[in-house]
Amino acid sequence: MNLKLSFVFTVFFVCVSMAQNGNPNDYLSAQFHKERREALRAKMPENSVAVFFGNPIRNRANDVDFIYHQDPDFYYLTGYKEPNCVLVIFSNNQTNKDGKSFHELLYVQEKNPRAEQWTGVRLGTEGAKKELGFENALNGAAFLNSGIDYVNFDTVFFKEFEEDTRNSKNEKADLYKLIGAFKSQIGYNEKVSPQPDSNVQNEINAKKSFTSKKATVNTKSILTYMASLREKKSKEELVLLTKAVRISAMGQREIMKAMHPGMSETEIQGIHEFVYKKYGSEFEGYPSIVGAGNNGCVLHYIENSKMKVENDLVLMDLGAEYHGYTADVTRTIPANGKFSTEQKLIYDLVYEAQEAGIAAAKVGNNFNAPDAAARKIISAGLVKLGIVKTEQESRKYFPHGTSHHIGLDVHDPGLYNAFEADMVITVEPGIYIPNGSDCDKKWWGIAVRIEDDILITTNGPVNLSGEAPRKSNEIEALMNEKSVLDTFSVPSLD
Repeated sequence: MNLKLSFVFTVFFVCVSMAQNGNPNDYLSAQFHKERREALRAKMPENSVAVFFGNPIRNRANDVDFIYHQDPDFYYLTGYKEPNCVLVIFSNNQTNKDGKSFHELLYVQEKNPRAEQWTGVRLGTEGAKKELGFENALNGAAFLNSGIDYVNFDTVFFKEFEEDTRNSKNEKADLYKLIGAFKSQIGYNEKVSPQPDSNVQNEINAKKSFTSKKATVNTKSILTYMASLREKKSKEELVLLTKAVRISAMGQREIMKAMHPGMSETEIQGIHEFVYKKYGSEFEGYPSIVGAGNNGCVLHYIENSKMKVENDLVLMDLGAEYHGYTADVTRTIPANGKFSTEQKLIYDLVYEAQEAGIAAAKVGNNFNAPDAAARKIISAGLVKLGIVKTEQESRKYFPHGTSHHIGLDVHDPGLYNAFEADMVITVEPGIYIPNGSDCDKKWWGIAVRIEDDILITTNGPVNLSGEAPRKSNEIEALMNEKSVLDTFSVPSLD
């Protein structure tokens, strides 16, 4: 245990370095992204090309957009965080018109002083070369008429489009136009594709060879290639992911000390997220879940609107995102600081199941092993408590799986086969007994989930989120401690 904790603390403190200008200096290196592209090329068959597009800009309301978040695969391969971008990777070296060899092209947003005054500095082609290490970085407009003859490749890999892009009048090479041009160039699904604007279409029509034939496309294999790469984490990734997890655990600790029955679910959410920001977390990895009492029985409850949690159990499933990597940590605690008899029986049963699940997270075990171990204990325990008559009935109170990968996505891609060293997974059994359930009323409204982020190692599982107490007596003890927020108050607006 000391060795495992030593690893966690070492990784955390390595992470806090700052550049001299005050900005974080612990992002993934350009070399990391380059190595990931080379690893993908090694998986691609001969004479193939893979095309990746960045995420769309998503509108929140009227002329306000959501904060932009890059597509995780695109970020993994490039480190580029701006919209309106394309990455092209060739399995075999290509030759340009000057006779120079290349095997990858990055298309980025063009520098635009007026736009940058409103939305921030853009890297541009020179920045992409200098900071991201791309030898061949081009403005996005060049992709509209790229000269890449996709028909000549045996396979063109890309991820299927979601048709959720908007056409911007202010950008001559926004994602809408980039995707439209690509579809036209490969002759793919043209009848239902969004059409580029007239100027772009004229450019495309000038290249008759692109539209006279259809390229051989594959939208499935690229998902498998990326899943096989992303399911195991490098040392650089583990530094960032471990920090995200520890930040999340610290949020759980602080709310345990600050919690009282008069709090609202929203206030509880705010304390967690304040702690995240205090540690430099840029975002939440997913919408924060804070469910008191029966609200905790809704697995993805995100309204967080209950005004007073009173004496309920409060289920808190939240994860900080740090430099793109997201944690996924859940604790369930009694708002008044003391588990009732029924609450403790259910909580301790889930804890026992989680312990079994974590123990099963070993190299070589099937990915389903933690679920099987946890489900066996919960099924037998619910029968013993008289909540169900048979073990088969228990699934209605434990309806979800126990584990998934985490990383750049909270539900990170993976092949979900046997465990290997350097995978990071969740172990998260739960019991949810909604009001009106077919059992004694004393159990109604009790919802418990305990979720930790587990690093698979050759020496056994390491609980990266273990700083947040899990045992019921340890939770009660921490909830009895003073909080720095005990004296914080704001004027009434009534």
